[in-house]
Amino acid sequence: MKKRYYLLAAVICFTLHSCVILSPKKYKALVAERDSLITRTGVLEDTIAKLRADTMRLHRELADAQNNYNTLNGSYTALNDKYSALNNNFTASSGKVSQLSSDLKKREARLKEVEDALHKRDEASSALRDKLQKALLGFQNSGLSVDIRDGKVYVSLADKLLFPSGSIIINENGKLALQQLAGVLNKEPDITIAVEGHTDDKKVINLGQIKDNWDLSVLRSTSVCRYLTEVEKIDPHRLTATGKSEFQPVDPANTNDARAKNRRIEIVLTPKLDELYNLIKQ
Repeated sequence: MKKRYYLLAAVICFTLHSCVILSPKKYKALVAERDSLITRTGVLEDTIAKLRADTMRLHRELADAQNNYNTLNGSYTALNDKYSALNNNFTASSGKVSQLSSDLKKREARLKEVEDALHKRDEASSALRDKLQKALLGFQNSGLSVDIRDGKVYVSLADKLLFPSGSIIINENGKLALQQLAGVLNKEPDITIAVEGHTDDKKVINLGQIKDNWDLSVLRSTSVCRYLTEVEKIDPHRLTATGKSEFQPVDPANTNDARAKNRRIEIVLTPKLDELYNLIKQ
């Protein structure tokens, strides 16, 4: 700024020097012009200072804006990646839900089929029980009972109804009961038959070929199977003979009445379950 003042003074001196005489009016005009130039120069200097300050401020704001932009752009990229991952997960989950929904519908359909098959089995078992109870009504006071367990019909015959004490030979009263039973079973060819022999916990003594309760339970069950197949002509392919010995008592008490209940033949009748088994295997 001082240089400009020196320059202005030099111009004025040169002008004064080059002019022989300056009139007061011209002098005042020059002075006024000088003052005007000084004032305008000051204004310009202030303007330049403000512009420089504004320029620096704008540089700072630009730098801040650039940093904000970079931060936001990084956040956008991260969010976009996260969105892509979430979208992929959503697509995978949606496919899995659709598959699970389809599988659930199939399982519900199979469950309905199994329930229908079980209902048919229970109906068949109930009908068979009713027929047997009617056919064997005369023996129910002699130690015979008919009931349903787990969808199977159990015909339980006390040993005294079928056999003399310690014997494996069926007596006449037992044959009559088995004859009535066979009359029903021969009309129900789809029923499978399992004959189970049961004893009490007293050890077998002096019974010749019968060594223990295992032998006694098995031989009694086979005697019943032979009678049903050889005399009553039930298809032997339908029958199974098993011996349970003393190990499945109906009454574990250590009394004579409990032992009498445990000495029995149980004929287990099962309606054909091919349809149900096929459904379960699927």
